[in-house]
Amino acid sequence: MNHQSNNLQKNKKRYDLEERTAKFAEKVISLVSKLPKNSINKPLIEQIVGSAGSIGANYCEANEAESKKDFAHKISICKKETKETKHWLRLLACANHDFKSELRTLWQEGQELLLIFSAVISSCRSNKLKINYCQPEADLPMVEKFID
Repeated sequence: MNHQSNNLQKNKKRYDLEERTAKFAEKVISLVSKLPKNSINKPLIEQIVGSAGSIGANYCEANEAESKKDFAHKISICKKETKETKHWLRLLACANHDFKSELRTLWQEGQELLLIFSAVISSCRSNKLKINYCQPEADLPMVEKFID
């Protein structure tokens, strides 16, 4: 039993997308707060803060999915919001050359999240995900409950 508990803790660290998406949004907010406040940046910042925050919010919703279809739908929203966030990062890099390196790093993290969400959606479509709503690990993200 102790071995199983250790494995759950390892998996939680490895697959804790809820924390990872929250940290991503926090990093976006931290960086955009350093950007010059001008007529170009203002609308871009408003858009990216919304889309970056929405990734984690929708992932939290996916963790509470009522069905496999509901889960897949919410993960697909995460994927869309991630793509949108990457778009705003690109435009911010174009408008803020001094921050290009930091924005590129965030874009790369967005790309990794996009690949993760894409893989989860593919697993949903190929019926590889198994739902067990009776598992005692209620605090673990839904992905952990689904992935074999």
